[in-house]
Amino acid sequence: MLEVFTKSFSELTITELYEILRLRSEVFVVEQDCVYQDIDMKDQKALHVIGFKNNKVVAYTRIFKPGDYFKYASIGRVVVDINERKFGYGHVIMNHSIIAIEKIFNESIIKISAQTYLKKFYESHGFSKVGEEYLEDGIPHIGMIKK
Repeated sequence: MLEVFTKSFSELTITELYEILRLRSEVFVVEQDCVYQDIDMKDQKALHVIGFKNNKVVAYTRIFKPGDYFKYASIGRVVVDINERKFGYGHVIMNHSIIAIEKIFNESIIKISAQTYLKKFYESHGFSKVGEEYLEDGIPHIGMIKK
């Protein structure tokens, strides 16, 4: 079972931050073979939606209020540990992130920059493609909006 918490940057423990950065690096840098600057100085503005299983970070997103990343509220760095994906934790962490944006920011419009191969996953959460495909850090992405 996944336990999900939403925390500001200053509320994160050192261990939580380390586990989040490890998970992001493990998936976005190593698994996806993409060299990019993950630590982008945006974590301080974000709220962190963290999924724990057996006290280990296995799922994560960061969310932003309107204007901090895009014009609209946004969700980014959506990641689930490779060994935990079969349990549907990607859907769980996205649902928590959408609810957090609605409750905390009082916003219903959400914009994301999605890896193109995950288009159907995000569509299942109410997102629709906007604009053309583009490369971000060498990986095909599309803009998507949930209204």
